Amino acid sequence: MKDILPFTRPSIDEATIAEVVAVLRSGWITSGPKVAELERALAAYVGGNRHVKVMTSATGGLEMALKAFGVGPGDEVIVPAMSFAASANVVVRLGARPVFVDVGLRSRNLTAESVAAAISPRTRAIMPVHFAGLAVDMDPVNALAEQHGLRVVEDAAHAIGTRYRGRPIGSFGDVACFSFHPNKNMTTIEGGALCYGDAALTLPLDRERFHGIGKDGAGNVDVFTAGGKYNLTDVAAAVGIGQLRNLDGFNAARRRLVAHYFTRLGNRVAADMLPLPGDEGHSWHIFAVLIPLTRLGISRDDFVARMREAGIGVGVHYPSIPGLTYYRSLGNDPAEYPNAARIGAETVTLPLFPAMTAADVDRVCDALLALVAH
Repeated sequence: MKDILPFTRPSIDEATIAEVVAVLRSGWITSGPKVAELERALAAYVGGNRHVKVMTSATGGLEMALKAFGVGPGDEVIVPAMSFAASANVVVRLGARPVFVDVGLRSRNLTAESVAAAISPRTRAIMPVHFAGLAVDMDPVNALAEQHGLRVVEDAAHAIGTRYRGRPIGSFGDVACFSFHPNKNMTTIEGGALCYGDAALTLPLDRERFHGIGKDGAGNVDVFTAGGKYNLTDVAAAVGIGQLRNLDGFNAARRRLVAHYFTRLGNRVAADMLPLPGDEGHSWHIFAVLIPLTRLGISRDDFVARMREAGIGVGVHYPSIPGLTYYRSLGNDPAEYPNAARIGAETVTLPLFPAMTAADVDRVCDALLALVAH
């Protein structure tokens, strides 16, 4: 078998590794000066005079943000039917109900129109997901939220470095949550960040991040809420500082590779097999295509196995959330969200990471086109 080209691989340079070693040798490895440095660097990168808090995962960040906005039992949060399950899980964990809306077949994103139709007297928040790094059309979503007195928690797990109408995601709106998982455009090994404009959120987020603890001027500790534990380590922050330094270069490489994918596939496959190309603000976290499995007469497992035989590793991003066993048990019918259902059934994530070459893209496209033609 050929060497497997994975669907993703992090790029960590020697300078970053040296910074991690320095932290390990410093004697201060948990939350400390490197965490503060990463938060300052992220705030400067995003711009817009935003506040930034980092934590152990974007999942934790989403839950912290919803809780800080008072989301709880009896409330509803509007969530796209196509996303990672965490987008809905955090809503359920707070005792609220995720109300799903369908997405665009090629954008994989919700729209203000779909959100408007789902708003009820119980709606407390909207959670747009910038799928694959393509920005949701946020101006009408934010206007709709303002009209109805709702909060907007952007699941920007895929979108660090994405720009919307020239503005970085995270630089405007209520709050945006980034992921720094190893398969994202930048990583802290595991981790995430919240970017927000309202300084009043800082105290509840700080307390939720670390056991509900507060200290007075003399350093005496008290607990003010049953907080969680989501604090990032300085070791992880050192990785993030190095990654952020290289992020624009990483994203530029992703855009070049995706342009080559479109060149190779654009005239060879049906348009609805390909995602929307977006513009220069698209950060391209993943490149996911739809495979006409029924027409090909094979299952997705067969397709994945055949690609692997050709030396190509692929992923699946994602099944539709309403079709997952747990969300079916809550009474959701995936057929009510036909685009998300089709995406979930046909999606395959092709390799995309900064260290890839155009020749790697050719290798992937050759294998894919051979299977589709067959």
